[in-house]
Amino acid sequence: MADTVAIENAHIGSRNFSGRPSKFNKDGNKDFVVFLDHDQAVQMQEDGWNIRWLDPRNPEDSPVGTLRVAVSYRNIPPKIMMVTSRNKMLLGEDDVSILDTADIQNVDIIIRPYNWSVNGGSGIKAYLKSMYVTIQEDEFAAKYDDIPLA
Repeated sequence: MADTVAIENAHIGSRNFSGRPSKFNKDGNKDFVVFLDHDQAVQMQEDGWNIRWLDPRNPEDSPVGTLRVAVSYRNIPPKIMMVTSRNKMLLGEDDVSILDTADIQNVDIIIRPYNWSVNGGSGIKAYLKSMYVTIQEDEFAAKYDDIPLA
């Protein structure tokens, strides 16, 4: 049985926190991809995680391991904190979609495993347990910070 995985300064992509349906996401599930360093990806794959490998841009580099992480509020809701220089805000299911287009400076995540077994097959599905997302603010954010919103 796999343990939770904590990744500091994570690099994420294919952000779909809104759950918009697409060619690869017909059901409209919320998810994203986390890019892993090679050794971590190999170890997680050996442990049973569903690691996908991307060919490197430079033929001399190693393939890049990726893991699709589900963001589900059904059974165990994730704790997603959006951090700015002014405050931090807990994002719920209705407002987490803001992360799809946010200018992200840093991401720290904890991924929890879900061990599944169906029709003789088995594996580990990755679910988001917690995430701290630091937003890159523009140069005017602090200047206008003390003016209340209308």
